[in-house]
Amino acid sequence: MARRIAVIIFPDFQILDATGPIAAFEVAGRIAGGGYQLDVLAEGGGAIASSSGVRLLAEPLNDEPYDTIVVAGGNGTRRLPELTKTFNWVARRAPTVRRTTSVCSGAYVLAEAGLLHGKRATTHWSRSDDFARRYPTIRLEPDRIFVREGEVWTSAGITAGIDLALALIEDDYGCEVARKTAQQLVVHQRRPGGQSQFSALLEMGGPNGRFAELMDWMRERLSEPLSVERLADQAAMSPRHFARAFAAETGVTPAKAVERLRLEAAKVRVESGHEPIDRVAEAAGFRDPERMRRAFLRAFGQPPQALRRAARA
Repeated sequence: MARRIAVIIFPDFQILDATGPIAAFEVAGRIAGGGYQLDVLAEGGGAIASSSGVRLLAEPLNDEPYDTIVVAGGNGTRRLPELTKTFNWVARRAPTVRRTTSVCSGAYVLAEAGLLHGKRATTHWSRSDDFARRYPTIRLEPDRIFVREGEVWTSAGITAGIDLALALIEDDYGCEVARKTAQQLVVHQRRPGGQSQFSALLEMGGPNGRFAELMDWMRERLSEPLSVERLADQAAMSPRHFARAFAAETGVTPAKAVERLRLEAAKVRVESGHEPIDRVAEAAGFRDPERMRRAFLRAFGQPPQALRRAARA
């Protein structure tokens, strides 16, 4: 019998947060012989406009029996009071389904529904700081592609919804169906949940973006001091104008970009090498191993030594 999935959307949702998993489930259903029935739901139903302006036709929120709930994310989650009926519905229906999941900032809906209290979760990296401040009882793992905590799953931004759907498909029908689904979708690879979503930061501003050359310059000098003033000088801009323009282009401050590039470089060296942690910290620009340890805990939820042990295991 087909597993019935409810995909929850709302005004100003991100279109790929919904259609990416829908496409993956549709392909897997054909491969598995009618494995999924898909319903798109929204408060009140009707044609719901995404942030792109493209609309999806949704049925009203209902009490039909579902196997899995998938909550899309998008700019609409920045106006949580407008989604009260949606997260109340999710809170009421979650105990009646096998799995409750979210894509990108859909994690805000699960958090408001009370499903993530005391649990591990992830969301789009650009929303991580706000999410962590808003929900201090949730153990945010902002580096993860997706996180499974029992039967509650959360994923990172946008295309990570396809990774989440492939993981759910594998959970339902095994690795071979998930692999064939990925092939049909022409997905380069099925990324494990623990893979870094910060690797997306490496593409900031490039290859044709405004700060592409600066980002390359930064990567080559992570062990050196990279103040806003130095970056602004390299970009031939005043520090104030540079800081505003950089944040508008990339979505993060220059300081946050430097830290995340250092984290990405340090994580690779920690997991793939045997050099002492203090040497990694110096090479990545953290200077102090304790400073790097605190940055790892904020970003990955684990200290460098734990990530190295896990990589070796």
